[in-house]
Amino acid sequence: MKKCNSSMQLTRAADYGIRVMVYLASLPDKKRVLLPALAEATDTPESFLSKVLQALARAKLIASWRGKAGGFAILPRGREASMYTVIEAIDGPICLNVCLADGRSCERMDACPAHPVWAKAQRAMLEVLTKASIAAMALNVSVRERPAASGHSLLPTIR
Repeated sequence: MKKCNSSMQLTRAADYGIRVMVYLASLPDKKRVLLPALAEATDTPESFLSKVLQALARAKLIASWRGKAGGFAILPRGREASMYTVIEAIDGPICLNVCLADGRSCERMDACPAHPVWAKAQRAMLEVLTKASIAAMALNVSVRERPAASGHSLLPTIR
C-alpha cells in the first residue's frame, strides 16, 4: 500500500473528534461518559483526547462536567452536526489548496488551468462531509460485549 501524502489527509485530532461524536451520539440522551471510558471506547489516547474534547466543547457540540458525577455528553447541536462541522471545530476551515481559502486571492487564478479542478474537488468534498451526519453514523455503532468502565453496563465501542 502506498503511503498517504499527509498534506491531503485529515488530522488525527479530527479523526478522534469524529469517533467521539459518533460514540456519544450512539448513547442515550444526556448520558455522561468519563474521559477514561471515552478514550477506551474510541481507541484514543487520553492525553490527546482531552484537547479534542476542549475544542468540541468550545464549539458547543458537547458539554462537560467536573467531579464524581462529571463526564462528557453530546448536546443537541452535536447530535445534529455534520462531519464537516466537527472537523471545522477541531481543525478550522478545510481547503484543498491555499487558492481556495476564504478571503485570499490567487494572482494566478484566472490563468491557472488547475484552479477550476481544485474548486470542483473542494465543493465535492465539502458536500460529502456536510451530508454525513453524526446522528446517522451513530445508528451504525455496534455494541461489543465488554463491561463499561463503571462495570455495570455495556457501551458501544468505536474502532
